[in-house]
Amino acid sequence: MTDPADGGPDPVRILVCDDHVVVRAGLLALLDSAPGIEVVGEAGTGEEALALAARLAPDVVLMDLQLGAGIDGVETTRRLTADTGTTGTGTTGTGRAPHVLVLTTYDTDADITRAIEAGATGYLLKAERPEELFAAIHAAARGRTALSGPVAGRVMANLRRPRPALTDRERDILAQLATGLGNREIARALFISEATVKTHLRRIYDKLGVDTRAGAVAVAKEQRLLP
Repeated sequence: MTDPADGGPDPVRILVCDDHVVVRAGLLALLDSAPGIEVVGEAGTGEEALALAARLAPDVVLMDLQLGAGIDGVETTRRLTADTGTTGTGTTGTGRAPHVLVLTTYDTDADITRAIEAGATGYLLKAERPEELFAAIHAAARGRTALSGPVAGRVMANLRRPRPALTDRERDILAQLATGLGNREIARALFISEATVKTHLRRIYDKLGVDTRAGAVAVAKEQRLLP
């Protein structure tokens, strides 16, 4: 698209979503100086971001992951990038969903995986230089993936890492474990003895390299071992 006034490209329309007022103000000031970028709105919650995106139709939503009360950045991303094929209108009401560029301080495998699976186009850390942020915004607007160096390294490492070879029964127990059930409840649900559950759990812990139930669930989520 071009601006009919001067024949140049239209600026990338940005919606900023961050629950910290001071951080959001700093981002707005920074983006105001960026060439080819126009901030069209700001939001402090996921719900507010959804409402503003529907009204303002941004090209890119700059999204924090932790948003305090209400839905988090991952769920907001999922809703913003939802398939528009069934309604023909999309989140923004324009027939297309905005691209979401995550900008956060969190770089754990679980956070990165959840954001990408939710539909994020890019994942940047707040420690990035302004020039890197500007370039990532323009890349996201074109639908191109933009990742911080450390994030890209973690993604590649995860892809290269072999997944633990869990048996079907171990996967069943792990799935039940993720719902918060205790050993007795898992035994009842799978029609096995509680002693058998404990034996399988020890094997699951060994394979995943953990020693707690919470650790097993966390690793299973990171490595996509859960249904």
